[in-house]
Amino acid sequence: MAQDTPEAAEGPVGPGQQATVPVPTAAGSGPISHAIFRLARLHRMFAGQLLRRIGLHPGQELVMMHLWELGARRQADLVRLLDSDAATMTRTVRRLEQAGFVRRRPDPTDKRASLIEPTAASHALRREVERVWSQLEDISTAGLSDEERAAALLTLERLEQNLVQAAASPDAVAEP
Repeated sequence: MAQDTPEAAEGPVGPGQQATVPVPTAAGSGPISHAIFRLARLHRMFAGQLLRRIGLHPGQELVMMHLWELGARRQADLVRLLDSDAATMTRTVRRLEQAGFVRRRPDPTDKRASLIEPTAASHALRREVERVWSQLEDISTAGLSDEERAAALLTLERLEQNLVQAAASPDAVAEP
């Protein structure tokens, strides 16, 4: 049974310790899935706190990372690159544009499209984003040895690959 007292939520979870959030009985057959859900929620919460300090919301930094690395891109390309949906990307780009971190310019090869490109102002932001991601990495992996970090990364990559393969196979999510 998971710890569910306020005191339990204060301490770290180590080997053999229970999660700080109670696992509902209905989730008992999916303890790894429940742990991923909790981990993703906490990671996004910390990312949001750190990113707010530099004027960004979670997800915006990922758009900026790709634009800094790849240069100007069509919005549809960003949707595919980040595995997003068009409506979310439209809101994200609009907010980044309002903040002065990206601008739109006509696509010279497609008059119907525009390119999203990082502004000069965003390049100072890059160092801050890198600092935030480094801090988030340190928070997330505190107390892990180099070997444990490498093993965690391999496990997460394997879990992701399993889900990518399942998504590509319609039969993988069929009713039992």
